[in-house]
Amino acid sequence: MLLAVDTSTQWVGLALYDGVQVLGEVVWQSQSHHTIELAPAISDLLDRCGVRPEELKASAVALGPGSFTALRIGLAVVKGLALAVHIPVVGVPTLDVLAAAQAVRELPMVCVLQAGRGRLAAGWYHASRGQWIAKGDAAVTNAEELMGQIEKPTLVCGELTAADRVVFARQKKTALLISPAHSLRRPGFLAELGWKRWQAGKVDDPVSLAPIYLHVAEEIPA
Repeated sequence: MLLAVDTSTQWVGLALYDGVQVLGEVVWQSQSHHTIELAPAISDLLDRCGVRPEELKASAVALGPGSFTALRIGLAVVKGLALAVHIPVVGVPTLDVLAAAQAVRELPMVCVLQAGRGRLAAGWYHASRGQWIAKGDAAVTNAEELMGQIEKPTLVCGELTAADRVVFARQKKTALLISPAHSLRRPGFLAELGWKRWQAGKVDDPVSLAPIYLHVAEEIPA
């Protein structure tokens, strides 16, 4: 049984996965209350699914980019759980979770998260052998700048405000917006990615595992 935890932004997600099915999944928008909401939410999910903490065999955590504070809270909880029940931890870049939820097409794709003050954290992906592969590192930009980088039909998915969507709507032929429902970061996909890495032996050191920060000195609001 694997527990997946994503606290990258205001959107928080948890999932339980046994390698065959997602037994439970919850996503909610926290008003910067990650510290007081996360542990009770994990306990509630375990109870609802009839799973005891000692039945967990691995955990997966979203590494960011995202909020400095929110990411640290998620990592701290996952690391504490891993050390308490002696299970491995797998870190997964948050934008990879968004990408994994999208149907693979022969088009480039850019996945985004809100980065505060009208900025976006964006990562580019391309299709290869039936899956999305990250192309380079994520970077901080904004909707106007990102739109200027889209020169051919490109899928755009992730956390977009109404204002962001208006910007991309100007370029309907090249900026192909994924619907809000398909842009929600589902922790079930984080669980699947984490499970595959765990089964392949690609686990992380819970002590040294660190979040992905694009701007260490600038807070990305939770």
